[in-house]
Amino acid sequence: MSIRFGNSCLNCENLMEVNTCKVHSVQVGNSYTCDTFEMKAALKAEQNCISCVRFEASDCANPKKAAPSMSCNHWAPKNASA
Repeated sequence: MSIRFGNSCLNCENLMEVNTCKVHSVQVGNSYTCDTFEMKAALKAEQNCISCVRFEASDCANPKKAAPSMSCNHWAPKNASA
């Protein structure tokens, strides 16, 4: 099973300081979502070969194509902890 960012309030551009939704004016948490959800564009900016734990490793799915600005569906964060 893959781990992905979900459509929760924590990934929504409508989230303000102190976990407050600027659309609904209520405090929210990571299990909340709604129909006005708008994904933060910056979340995907760091998902590329340089930030992947598999880059230049033996388990890289595309070792001949992997490059700093590229990404694939086998991407895994370098800073993940178990």
